[in-house]
Amino acid sequence: MADIEREAMEYDVVIVGAGPAGLSAAIRLKQLDADLDVVVLEKGSEVGAHILSGAVLDPSGLDALIPDWKEKGAPLNTEVNEDNFYLLGEAGQVRIPNAPMPPLMNNHGNYIVSMGNVCRWMAEQAEELGVEIFPGMSCSELVYGDTGEVKGVVAGVFGLEEDGSYGPNTEPGMELHGKYVFLSEGVRGSLSKEVIAKYDLQSGKEVQKYGVGMKEIWEIDPAKHKEGSVTHTMGWPLNSNAGGGSFIYHLENNQVYVGFVVHLNYKNPHVYPYMEFQRFKHHPMVAELLEGGKRVAYGARAITEGGYQSMPKLTFPGGALLGCSAGMLNVPRIKGNHNAMLSGKAAAEAAFEAIKAGRSADELTDYEASVRDGEIGKDLKMVRNVKPMWSKWGLTASLALGGLDMWTNNLFGLSFFGTLGHGKSDADSTEEISKHKPIDYPKPDGVLSFDRLTNVSFAATNHEESQPCHLRLTDADTPIKVNLPKFAEPAQRYCPAGVYEVVEDDSGPRFVVNFQNCVHCKTCDIKDPSQNITWTTPQGGDGPNYPNM
Repeated sequence: MADIEREAMEYDVVIVGAGPAGLSAAIRLKQLDADLDVVVLEKGSEVGAHILSGAVLDPSGLDALIPDWKEKGAPLNTEVNEDNFYLLGEAGQVRIPNAPMPPLMNNHGNYIVSMGNVCRWMAEQAEELGVEIFPGMSCSELVYGDTGEVKGVVAGVFGLEEDGSYGPNTEPGMELHGKYVFLSEGVRGSLSKEVIAKYDLQSGKEVQKYGVGMKEIWEIDPAKHKEGSVTHTMGWPLNSNAGGGSFIYHLENNQVYVGFVVHLNYKNPHVYPYMEFQRFKHHPMVAELLEGGKRVAYGARAITEGGYQSMPKLTFPGGALLGCSAGMLNVPRIKGNHNAMLSGKAAAEAAFEAIKAGRSADELTDYEASVRDGEIGKDLKMVRNVKPMWSKWGLTASLALGGLDMWTNNLFGLSFFGTLGHGKSDADSTEEISKHKPIDYPKPDGVLSFDRLTNVSFAATNHEESQPCHLRLTDADTPIKVNLPKFAEPAQRYCPAGVYEVVEDDSGPRFVVNFQNCVHCKTCDIKDPSQNITWTTPQGGDGPNYPNM
């Protein structure tokens, strides 16, 4: 809001988001020049509070950034020692042999980690170098300069009135200005979305694609625990309803990460990703593992799946997109944290050279070239056709053709298929209910499977109720007048936190937004068929509080 007076602080580089990309950039900047003023702003209550990832970490990014990470005590404690792939049917499974898979699919040498804890450790390394890190500071607005460049951000606005206006108790926040601003907000970041639109960064690129990933941490019977074991599955229960699959990672302390990903380009609006996850846990192979155990945490997050051809232009006047803000996930590997770290390192090096040369607020073209021509581009280019093959031709064909394509890329640096396109956005992929039948989902049993609201309590999410709803409807009538008759209002199902409801009362159906439940996954911003929901940042510190995700 232009008429609000705020204090301003000046930095060399302002970084939005204390994830692996943002923290890598901060660390690398201070490694290059200890006198640079670098600040990292994090909307979570602490570093790591909003970090949710699988995660099997490829350590190549950390090797490049902090080669002596082992000596420095990085929390990479569980090396992968067993790698399994299964194709599931309702009552059984078929093991997919490892031998025919291209080398990039091998997980040996990688580590099962909590990325939240890795980021907490990285924040310690950054602070030791002199980086300022401010958690609980949501960045709600961009600040633009006189020539249209990104000049900084507004952070730390608290106490807005319920209607979004400034009241007597509102803290207006402050402006943090930088010679360069790095956006490392993760998937579908609100500021990243703004700059991609403002500077037309997606022009000439394929549409971005997404999935929703849901994850539980379980403590299981020690007799069943296999520390270092990694399992991925495809097939049941999704079958032809949607693309996706699962992961089961055995970390230390008799714990396992149990996760499920549903690609958001599904057609049937009756698909209920959360219930697909809960049903998955009743597969005999999974149920036997979890029997006698207990779930200790839950969370959800969207993931970028568009890959190489969907990455937007990475630079804009005054800043750059880092990591998952640009979409650097290797889909078949289900790994993006290494690329996020490498992107942060590359952006830092480009900014350091620019500042040393006396530049500011221009475009860091060296960063763009470094990403696309370097290790990140190489990693993503080899697998660029796997996702579109899956979307176009289904699971079985994509297993065979995707495997062939990855092999030819790995061996010869070429693809018989060229570069395939993605087609429609995930929102536009949603078809009307007249073309599809409802899906009957079993009721959660409270032992292996749980209702959404019970599980959301295990995300420890919280939002100050008097603040404005951060989930904004472009048109308040659209959910009932358009989405309900045409799509059975899929927000009731695609949200993994039970934020959206259609409630019947004397006046008819009514759309209810329970924003207090939000775990900041961004699925609604992506999948709503009318593109009527915009996710914005709530006040700082609100949202989930993930301990070991």
